[in-house]
Amino acid sequence: MVQWNLHAALAPGEDQAGEKTGTLLLFTSEELSHKAAQANGEELVCHTPLARDARVCKAEVRRGFLNGTIVTPRKAKNGETIAFGYLLARDRVVLCDDTGTVHSMVQHLRKENPQRDYSAGSFFYALLELLVEKDLRHLESLEDQLTQMEEQVSAGRLENFNTRMMVLRKEISRWIKYYTQMEELVCELEENGEFTTQEAQLFHRVEQRIGRLLEEAKARREDGLQLRGMFQAEMDLQQNQIMKILTIVTTIFLPLSLLAGWYGMNCSGMLGLTWQYGYPAVIGASVLIMLLSLYVMKKKKFW
Repeated sequence: MVQWNLHAALAPGEDQAGEKTGTLLLFTSEELSHKAAQANGEELVCHTPLARDARVCKAEVRRGFLNGTIVTPRKAKNGETIAFGYLLARDRVVLCDDTGTVHSMVQHLRKENPQRDYSAGSFFYALLELLVEKDLRHLESLEDQLTQMEEQVSAGRLENFNTRMMVLRKEISRWIKYYTQMEELVCELEENGEFTTQEAQLFHRVEQRIGRLLEEAKARREDGLQLRGMFQAEMDLQQNQIMKILTIVTTIFLPLSLLAGWYGMNCSGMLGLTWQYGYPAVIGASVLIMLLSLYVMKKKKFW
């Protein structure tokens, strides 16, 4: 367990009075489970959801506190999904995290604002702001990938498009789902009535920012749909080109096949069958038919 004092610019340890008020407590799932087993569910801390059980972003209003979980699409350095449980009381914040991400975020807040004191609401607002701080950059990187794929499709390079598009589509869907859940979570925090007017305004600011990120993620999904349509159109164009070539080849060789089948019958009395120049004459006629077919198709602008 790690503890910071909210009222003393996130200084480590308890407040000056030695009481566990105005504090930020950070547990791992194992530590929180052990503490809950010892306290038999009587302490407020024991109502904090475990990080290892987190599946969605949610906020639940209880008598005297709020709790819930946050699950992001991002991965920690150890490869695990960044997820944590939280509990917000009037003068206390309890967090459960197994990846070390929350600890790093608290250290970042201390370094960024070394003189700032926090309430439970203002600290959680700062944590949420830091959580989505770099999300726009990630969404822009997804846009760059879609733009790169669009250029490749325009150039006719369609290799592995479906595989890459499926990965991108799943990634965008995860972010849309995440922002939708986060928007509902922050809205619940804003409207529950446990926080001051100023803190509610802070949460409203986060809600607006998440709303903009949600719209940006949905725009990436629309870009993906347009790119898929463009890919399908390019595929159809290539297939049309193939069919055009096959049609031209068939048109040229169809009369030649008729000629070969006709003279392949070897019927007695057939014109030119015993003529010494019959074979060269058939070759000349075949070449003439090919040139005539090519001329007619060129004139009709078949290619």
